[in-house]
Amino acid sequence: MPRRGAKPVTETRMAAILLMASVFALVVIGLLMVFSATSADLAAAGKNPYDDVIGQAAYVAIGTVAAIVIWRLIPYHAWAGQLTWLFWGFCMVLLLLTFVAGTEVNGAKRWLYIGPVGMQPSEFIKVALLLMTIRIAHRFQIEEIDFRTTVIELLLLIAVPLAFMFVTQSDMGTTLICAIGIFAVLWIGGFPAWSLVAIAALGALAVLGGMLGSGYRSNRLVYLDPWNDGQGGLGSGYNIIRAYYALAEGGLFGMGIGSSHEKYQYLFASDSDFIFAVLGEEMGMVGALFVIGLFLLFLVMSLRISQGAPDNLGAMIAGGCAIMLVFQAFLNIGCAIGVLPTTGKPLPFISSGGTSVISSLMIVGLILSVQHASAPDPAYDRARDDLKVIRNR
Repeated sequence: MPRRGAKPVTETRMAAILLMASVFALVVIGLLMVFSATSADLAAAGKNPYDDVIGQAAYVAIGTVAAIVIWRLIPYHAWAGQLTWLFWGFCMVLLLLTFVAGTEVNGAKRWLYIGPVGMQPSEFIKVALLLMTIRIAHRFQIEEIDFRTTVIELLLLIAVPLAFMFVTQSDMGTTLICAIGIFAVLWIGGFPAWSLVAIAALGALAVLGGMLGSGYRSNRLVYLDPWNDGQGGLGSGYNIIRAYYALAEGGLFGMGIGSSHEKYQYLFASDSDFIFAVLGEEMGMVGALFVIGLFLLFLVMSLRISQGAPDNLGAMIAGGCAIMLVFQAFLNIGCAIGVLPTTGKPLPFISSGGTSVISSLMIVGLILSVQHASAPDPAYDRARDDLKVIRNR
């Protein structure tokens, strides 16, 4: 996607303000929904009903600090250098540790526990792979490497780790999210159209082969008719049916926050993978559409920042990060409403889970760091103007 020139500074500042407002609203809604989806079960088990939402709020605080550091203290050009190698290497270690010592949950080994702290490394790995793709694409753009070297680096540093994660973690969702983000970076970076078509074709074949080549994944096609799952809707189609019930009960305006029926041990993963169904039940179609609108606002404002970036590196960071995150959001929503196969990926900013909310807020920091570089500090400008010996009249 060739850039059309930088946006005015005031426009990118307004885009940043609206982006932060959308993120704030999504995080607040997420904390409300996590409390609603978890408090009853915690109380029934004799625990503090606020435990999960307090934990989620702590992760939000950590993610916010990380976002501010990335936004204000790390120039986005640093991601074209050794910083990306350090982050990529750290995430590759997490990937290998998950393979060797990960914990299997629901048939997939995606969780890594370090003492009492659990994490889902794929949430960080997707950011690392995107940043490494941006670094490679940037080096190609400034003619530091030729096309052949670019292809080799993309295969070794991106495709191989992605394939390893797909095979060892049975993680079609993260693989697809990464693929969309990588494609967006190459598109924004102005790669030849024929190469993008070839990558898209190979990616589509890989996804199709992955889905049809495994009974575990192909069973997810039951979303096309969940009542015909071989067990009268009590097998692999059960959760999709319960999500339908939740959304239907919500109607136009919802049953009210905390009033969901399906979260009471009917709908599995009601605080994570299927939290959008609970949101629709409690906030209705109006609330669900409002959340979708917030993600669209986030995307549009991020793309404005991308178009206003000082260079193609900034454009790739802001645009690639935004497209990857919003694609994950709509992938989760599509699974919850039964129009896409279940992938087990969280809804950014809203689903419970520390690594998910931290990585999502890190992405926000990356996008804002691009806007920060394109908007000079007004105080600095005034100080510079005061030093002028000859002033324009």
